[in-house]
Amino acid sequence: MEKKINAMYFSATDTTKKVVSGIAESIAANIGEGLIVNIIDFTLPDARKDPMSFTKDDVLVLGVPVYAGRVPNVLLNYLNSITGDGALAIPIVVYGNRNYDDALIELKDILELNGFKVIAGGAFVGEHSFSRILGKDRPDEKDITIAREFARQIAKKITNPDYLTSISVKGNTPYRKYYMPKNVDGSPVDIRKVTPKTNSDCIDCKLCAEVCPMGSIDHEDVSKLNGICIKCGACIKKCPAQAKYYDSEDYLRHKYELETEFAARREPELFI
Repeated sequence: MEKKINAMYFSATDTTKKVVSGIAESIAANIGEGLIVNIIDFTLPDARKDPMSFTKDDVLVLGVPVYAGRVPNVLLNYLNSITGDGALAIPIVVYGNRNYDDALIELKDILELNGFKVIAGGAFVGEHSFSRILGKDRPDEKDITIAREFARQIAKKITNPDYLTSISVKGNTPYRKYYMPKNVDGSPVDIRKVTPKTNSDCIDCKLCAEVCPMGSIDHEDVSKLNGICIKCGACIKKCPAQAKYYDSEDYLRHKYELETEFAARREPELFI
């Protein structure tokens, strides 16, 4: 077995990283002792400057978070620059316990259109980027146990060429529109232009500027934005002084709505 296992992910708050790395490492362990996983983290802007290419000898576990029920649109150009040339692929989407809607089928379609053979796929739950209580501490040990068993089944499929069949996943084509929150009157609201604020607890450590996946936080004055905010939660959740926050009424109402209406635990969904 001369397969090369690759774990590739966009993971602003490390939840997608945890799921994808866990699956890839377990696949490697089940295929052969000492097999090393190649890690490709494309969270930060510099990592998305050059396209990636794979071959028929590669297995790619590719993970992205779900934004508004879809693959994040800011990643589409980069994802479409990745070529497979017959490589095997496992698309993984990680969502904040609401729903992954059409994100998984969209990621699967991207991979197949770019020359990959998709042999498995999964939707896992991670702590929501807006919240510290919705999907709190997930993926947890139960999720990781499920991921390991999923990886064992994938490894079995990879090592038995007769079983290397393509799969179907849950989702709609054409894809549904991006999920939009509503205000108190039930009218859709657009929170895309909402940006984080910085309070007086800021210690100017610059960590927020370093972890912003859009490179939007000004390194000289971290209270300023020089680009878009995708509400990934990195600057808020990784701030050691808890100095970053949102105060948009529409954003906070949506956060509360998510935390109350979607509190019931959802489990991973697997396709193999």
